[in-house]
Amino acid sequence: MTDKTIIGIRFQKVGKLYHFDAGEVADLKPGDFAVVRTSRGQQMGQVMGFVADPPAPERGSWKRIERKATAADLLLRQSLAQQELALLIELRAKSAELGYSGLKLASAEISFDSKTITVLFNIEDQEVPNLNPLKKIVQEQFPKTEIDFRRIGPRDVAKMIGGMGACGIEMRCCSTFLTEFSPISIRMAKAQGISLDPSEITGMCGRLRCCLIYEYEQYVEARKHLPKRNKRVITPEGEGKVIDAYPLRDVVVVLIEGEERRRLEFDKDEIEPWDELEALRRKAEAPCDKHENGDCDCNKSPQKP
Repeated sequence: MTDKTIIGIRFQKVGKLYHFDAGEVADLKPGDFAVVRTSRGQQMGQVMGFVADPPAPERGSWKRIERKATAADLLLRQSLAQQELALLIELRAKSAELGYSGLKLASAEISFDSKTITVLFNIEDQEVPNLNPLKKIVQEQFPKTEIDFRRIGPRDVAKMIGGMGACGIEMRCCSTFLTEFSPISIRMAKAQGISLDPSEITGMCGRLRCCLIYEYEQYVEARKHLPKRNKRVITPEGEGKVIDAYPLRDVVVVLIEGEERRRLEFDKDEIEPWDELEALRRKAEAPCDKHENGDCDCNKSPQKP
């Protein structure tokens, strides 16, 4: 245990959790807002909870909570939010006027002490153009403020903008509960038997859908206990070839060849691998390697005394 009280704070509704030392602010509780000092200036965030066993800080010690937010602080934050929206609308209009192709302005964030303004943007598969005309607009409105235009990824843009997911759910996963993005690869879709049609596996951000990772590990583990496709197996209906599998049901689809080709489903406990049974058959029919003259009685039952 530690004598410090470490709390988790979020600066965005569905954002990364940051840890701070609240040892000098005794009356904080989950749901409250607090004012802190960060690398991007003074910020206000919401207390999400207390951390009993926090990870070690990346450098030095935990930064301290400056104070619990007051009613005046909350009103100031609302005023700043209105200024951020107005600035973002103006920058988007100017961007369209200047013909910045592919430039997406996601948000404008004014620090709580109004000393720093960060404009987050994305531009796909291109080098960043000269953004000085946009920076000039910000500088004219906030002459004593440090301006920072920061490039972010397409998933971050989708998270900020929100909207309906490709699956039809009212809000995208990234805007609802995902606080960090996991690496997604095409093999995750293959392991789950999902169509590789780009329209089926691509999210609104233009990248592979985050949900491809949700059941990936369960599919990988389940497939370890099932025969692979094109594997020959012995079933209660005869010999056949595996043509498909449903890992979460422990079921395989087998093509039974004969006068009538049939596609049948079998539980994994109902089938046997053909190659293993064939190896046992060949071993049983092979001559004994201990008796070369053919006088082998290895398989005979021992005589009763």
